[in-house]
Amino acid sequence: MMKSDINPLSVDLSTPKISPDYIHLYKFAAHDLSSLTLTQRQLCDLELILNGGFAPLHGFMNKLDYENVLDHMRLHDGRFWPMPITLDVNQQFAEQIKSGQELALRDAEGLLLAILQVGDIWEVDKIREAEAVYGTKDDAHPGVAYLYQQVKKVYIGGHLLSVSLPHHYDFNHLRYTPVETQKLFQQRGWDKIVAFQTRNPMHRAHQELTLRAMEQTGARLLLHPVVGMTKPGDIEYYLRVRCYEHIMKTYAPHSACLSLLPLAMRMAGPREALWHALIRRNYGCTHFIVGRDHAGPGKDRAAKDFYSPYAAQELSLKHQAEMGIQIIPFQEMGYSLRQARYLPVNEFPQDEIPATISGTELRERIRKNADIPEWFSYPGVIEELRKAHPPKYQQGFTVFLTGLPSSGKSTLANALSLKLREMTNRHVTLLDGDVIRTHLSQGLGFSQEDREINITRVGFVAKEVTRHGGIAICALVSPFANARHKVRQMISEVGGFIEVYVSTPLSICEARDRKGLYKKAREGVVKQFTGISDPYEIPDSPEIKIDTASVGPEEVIESLIKQIKLLGYIQ
Repeated sequence: MMKSDINPLSVDLSTPKISPDYIHLYKFAAHDLSSLTLTQRQLCDLELILNGGFAPLHGFMNKLDYENVLDHMRLHDGRFWPMPITLDVNQQFAEQIKSGQELALRDAEGLLLAILQVGDIWEVDKIREAEAVYGTKDDAHPGVAYLYQQVKKVYIGGHLLSVSLPHHYDFNHLRYTPVETQKLFQQRGWDKIVAFQTRNPMHRAHQELTLRAMEQTGARLLLHPVVGMTKPGDIEYYLRVRCYEHIMKTYAPHSACLSLLPLAMRMAGPREALWHALIRRNYGCTHFIVGRDHAGPGKDRAAKDFYSPYAAQELSLKHQAEMGIQIIPFQEMGYSLRQARYLPVNEFPQDEIPATISGTELRERIRKNADIPEWFSYPGVIEELRKAHPPKYQQGFTVFLTGLPSSGKSTLANALSLKLREMTNRHVTLLDGDVIRTHLSQGLGFSQEDREINITRVGFVAKEVTRHGGIAICALVSPFANARHKVRQMISEVGGFIEVYVSTPLSICEARDRKGLYKKAREGVVKQFTGISDPYEIPDSPEIKIDTASVGPEEVIESLIKQIKLLGYIQ
């Protein structure tokens, strides 16, 4: 059995910290510094830089380290590191700062977390980064989509001075830093620790896999789920952590430990597996489980897997010696009904097919309150999932009407809200574009950036309505596919999302225009107007498509209600 060349406890985890005696002076002085409010992903990255999870990094990467990581999976000094860790800002902000100055990094509430000593400032080549990190330019890959759509185009590198770790109010008894896990392992006398990475609820197959890894290595288990950012559409971590707490009861006493990892995943497959292994080494682990399609995002636009099923295992095994952690590769597990036990799929007899339940099938069974066999999962886990996933007709949902100005969206939205109030006892909230512009988004213009901000604000409100079991009806032009996609992702995390494309032809919209805006747009009086001077990106696959040109509102509403019923959100 391979012995690591690097002792996890010898890795330098320290990020330079401001002395407690001087923190109040830095906080006072920071009022005069330029400040940057960090995004969720930036907060996750910052926390793992500051707490040592990203050792040997002591800051956001400068350009030389960034380029070496893209091309060679190494920092410029030769140390192995596979993932670019960068601080992105928009062009306007970048123009206000320069190399050598200090920058205050804050959370959304304005709390000072760190001082960045600004080094390099450069404009990123996103296509190059996508191909290097993800192996594809296809934005069907969630990591590539985030890079193209969310990441700003200028990067800032530099060393960090730590002021405070990001503050958490939830599950603090499970949030161990690398120093704390290492101390815990020492106190318990654990000299071999195998880590298991997950971003999904665990079932019996996952528990069996970890037990086999523990038996194979003679190690204790660190169950180390991600509670930062995962793949869009994943189950939120609050529910998952409750499921993990049920799973922990199935292990022998003092054989396993649960700790939450504030990581923003990239879903980068093989490179991500290397990254995950290094992080677990920093947390004091000696072994790391890499399963089938580790951190894979699914399929591309041609319905092919982005990464071959065992590519992550092969790359991890190749680099395990220099990473200083032993890789434990595992096949997918399946249940043998004949033998009444789990086996790796490659160990099944040729005349027996492994019993499995896919994620899609599991969700469908939960929605229908159908039976889930005991061999698949544990009662406590299933109970938590059932509580969080009621049938569709009990969920909140959003109806998002999009189309050209004067296509009939507002009329339909108002009529639909009244009809749904008649039919259901759920709260119905109407979010009309003109009203939102007056109250929620006053001061925003009609540039693409301002339009996307407006749509995102509407999406946030609709998400909260949906989260609490209500019905949100949104009527906005929303001309850009990217903004609509963001809103879909936001709301789909908490309930249903129904995109309705009101496909009324341009000529009909112009004829209906009560305000004369189309006429003003054609005359150049109104400079930015969708359908004339600005584009409208037609939805690719809306749940519902309607044309109001030849039918009245009552007939359209009847059709909408019928289709919402078919989707299962009302009875």
